[in-house]
Amino acid sequence: MIYVETGSTDVYYNFGLEYYFTVEKRMPEPVFLFWQTTPTLMIGKYQNTREEIDLNYAAANGIRVVRRLSGGGTIYTDEGGWQYSFITQSGQENGASSNEIDFRKYLDPVLGALRGLGVPAEFNGRNDLTAGGRKFSGTAQYKLSGATVHHGSLLVDTDVEAMVRSTTVDPEKLISKGIRSVKSRVCNLAEFLPKDVTPQKFKDLMVAAILGESGSVYTVTEEDDRRIRELADEKFRSWDAVFGHDPKFEIVQKNRFPGGGSLRAELNVKKGRIEQIWLTGDFFSAADIRKLEEDLRGVVFRREDVLDVLREGLQGGGIMGITPEQVADTIIG
Repeated sequence: MIYVETGSTDVYYNFGLEYYFTVEKRMPEPVFLFWQTTPTLMIGKYQNTREEIDLNYAAANGIRVVRRLSGGGTIYTDEGGWQYSFITQSGQENGASSNEIDFRKYLDPVLGALRGLGVPAEFNGRNDLTAGGRKFSGTAQYKLSGATVHHGSLLVDTDVEAMVRSTTVDPEKLISKGIRSVKSRVCNLAEFLPKDVTPQKFKDLMVAAILGESGSVYTVTEEDDRRIRELADEKFRSWDAVFGHDPKFEIVQKNRFPGGGSLRAELNVKKGRIEQIWLTGDFFSAADIRKLEEDLRGVVFRREDVLDVLREGLQGGGIMGITPEQVADTIIG
């Protein structure tokens, strides 16, 4: 096994590195990564971002959003946790064939390392790791260009409240209940680790245990780094990479403004762009609302893009008592 140090907490860079060693730089032995991120929401490959996360909370709190190449659900990560990746090329499998999804063979070394630190870690039989019946790790796996990538998260001292708030689309009154519920089902490994095990020490111990005496270390070169940064921007950092793969969905947004009346926006959104939109309500407008709807079709479903169109279409008055900014907030939600 070959360990590669990413040296970064930028989730886009780390996923770019994972992709690079999966597809472009194929190593002679399985590759192992152990990495960390700033506050981040990782969306599963097949998920709809708007249904899974609170985009407004994420934006206000500097939480990055990325879409993984693997399926599964949304996870929240921050500097209080760690991520790991195993990359196995075709012909390097031990046991299961390359066409099978097999979590256990990748989780066994992780479980062994954790138990060596005193954590009563168990595999729940699907894709989670637990301690004392509470989850501290989710895992996912995907196949790409003949390789298998297995990656997962480890909660060590993660901010559970931020996790719940960023992944809860429900009204505010339900968030506190959600926090209590999550805390009863999820745990941080810090509860089980010796007090002197800092996050950095935890990483060092885990890497040493998983890599073993026969493992080796590969240092990323300047050439590697340049290509990894290109992949990070192209495949993970761009707006299209995150939101452009959302499935088609319908949404209805409503708002009422003192002095302006009610505004209702009904939309069909496909691949992150407005396909159809209907603006209705009891408002008064000097603008051509039907023309405005036409202008909004095909626009990226993002506040700044929608607002640019609204400012152009509603200049010189527009809708009485309702500003273009308020219309944009209603449309985006």
